[in-house]
Amino acid sequence: MFPSIDRAKPGLKKLIATLREVYPYASVLAVADDARAWRVSRTGVNITTSGMGGGGFVARVFDGAGCAEYSFNEFSEDRISDICGVLAKRLAEQNQALEGVDPMPTPIPADEPAVLKKETTWKIHPRELGDEAVVNKINAIRERAMAVDERILDAQAAVTYRVCRKLFLSERRDLDQTVMWTNAMVAVMASRGQEIKMSYHPFSVLGGAELLDQMDSGVEQAARDALNLLDSQPIPPGEYDCVCDPSTTGMIVHEAFGHGVEMDMFVKDRALARSFLGEYVASPLVTMHDGSAVDESATAFFDDEGTLTGDTVIIDRGVLKTGMCDALSAARLGVAPTGNGRRESYERKAYTRMTNTYFQGGESTPEEMIASIQNGFLLETPSSGMEDPKNWGIQCMVTTAKEIKNGKLTGKIYSPIVLTGYVPDLLKSVTMMSKTAELSGSGYCGKGYKEWVKVSDGGPYMKARIRLG
Repeated sequence: MFPSIDRAKPGLKKLIATLREVYPYASVLAVADDARAWRVSRTGVNITTSGMGGGGFVARVFDGAGCAEYSFNEFSEDRISDICGVLAKRLAEQNQALEGVDPMPTPIPADEPAVLKKETTWKIHPRELGDEAVVNKINAIRERAMAVDERILDAQAAVTYRVCRKLFLSERRDLDQTVMWTNAMVAVMASRGQEIKMSYHPFSVLGGAELLDQMDSGVEQAARDALNLLDSQPIPPGEYDCVCDPSTTGMIVHEAFGHGVEMDMFVKDRALARSFLGEYVASPLVTMHDGSAVDESATAFFDDEGTLTGDTVIIDRGVLKTGMCDALSAARLGVAPTGNGRRESYERKAYTRMTNTYFQGGESTPEEMIASIQNGFLLETPSSGMEDPKNWGIQCMVTTAKEIKNGKLTGKIYSPIVLTGYVPDLLKSVTMMSKTAELSGSGYCGKGYKEWVKVSDGGPYMKARIRLG
């Protein structure tokens, strides 16, 4: 797949060798991708054929004082001299700009030897199905949703896939990976008079069009959820015992201890978590992971800086052990990189970014959690969230809160819900975790308002004391 990378590889090795004659470290990342999205709704059919970042190259050099990069979308051996010239000019300009300033150290990457060639598996390549088959499938799903009730105003069904090959080369590294993920969603809009409510059900897989079969199981529930929201009420603000479904747990993981432990924020002293390393920040029931120990949409075998990925245990039974880190931030902090250096595209800078981020399961069941609550809620279907890494505040939106009274669901629904609090207070209040962690990889994450990358998050059902409004 993507033979253009194979054709470019010998020349890219020559580029590395030429750069190494001048610099103590040089690397090249080559990217090729293919993506397609299909959507059906009341307005018709939409098919998007553009890629997500596209194909290209980024060369990177370190000279012991600074680091320079150059991205380009075409390569031949004839361009090696020009690429070397651009990198030299950028380093010179950088050094000139820093005259009289005490710059932050830029250590040379270790470049330990590694060779890897690996790809994820899929059962059905979406392209092989063809546009007509995919559109017919999701249109049938939409029609099933529309037929549930006359109050259904509209329904949308969509499928997106991306397959991406990346080649990372340095003097001692030759890493090659191909990853395919597929996402889908069913969104249903219901109306009663002037009131309109919408439900959203995402689906994701590290694989291909086999995901289409999963959509069948969720379509009627998506319609029922939208209809049930027509009877929802505003929630009385307060602090409640809550059971979070796996998707809500995932949003808390992502917002509460995701961005807050991205260690490029440690370098800039913009994250409170740095001063809590080695301390209890959560209940002993809480263990948090990031990385590729699970298979979901954000899985990769190496990151965009050539660091092999693995399983990073960030919180171990309540104790904050480490953060996640890109290679440059790791070198400046004197720690090992964790394989979290990720680019939005070959044209963008590498930042520390989450991948598959989740809480580990426990020993309870959701039924036991609900039975333990006298007055509280079951929280389902998060929609958005944000945090303040500097002060550890969190604010998230949840679509549905189902009332629990005397250990039973009453059938009463509240919506929408704002979940707020101080992160350690929320996580120290965790008293139960269900046995199995579930992840979803249908979303993207930005670094602030930009630099979007594919992420997944999740966890088990979780019982905690949470402020709602």
